Amino acid sequence: MPVYREIIKLQTRGKEDMTDLSAQVEKIVSRSGIKEGLVHIFNVGSTASIGTIEFEPGLVEDFPAMMNKIAPPGRNYGHEQAWHDGNGHSHLQASLMGPGITLPVEKGALVCGTWQQVFHYEADNKPRHREIIVTVMGD
Repeated sequence: MPVYREIIKLQTRGKEDMTDLSAQVEKIVSRSGIKEGLVHIFNVGSTASIGTIEFEPGLVEDFPAMMNKIAPPGRNYGHEQAWHDGNGHSHLQASLMGPGITLPVEKGALVCGTWQQVFHYEADNKPRHREIIVTVMGD
């Protein structure tokens, strides 16, 4: 089974930054030449994540607000006691979503719903250089 891989390099603005990756992932799928299979999108690092969402201004505002209710900044997390770096909540938020997703590839294209985009969520409390590994596999 053929496997094709590229890396998306991303500079985030830090806490709560969301980036629509759909167009970049679609181009990688197209360049892969794979017609039927899967694409896996993986964030390298423990304080950011990958998901799908309708990437529109309301949800781009609502999503971080929801994450901050689930794992709020500023709590006295065990991670804070060990490292004193202010990002215990960042690790928890990222782990809730997970570092990657796998989506189908059909007829050489990424399969997503009309209102479904692939996005990167930066949970860390500072700007970060991120690498997102995109692996396409199939026939």
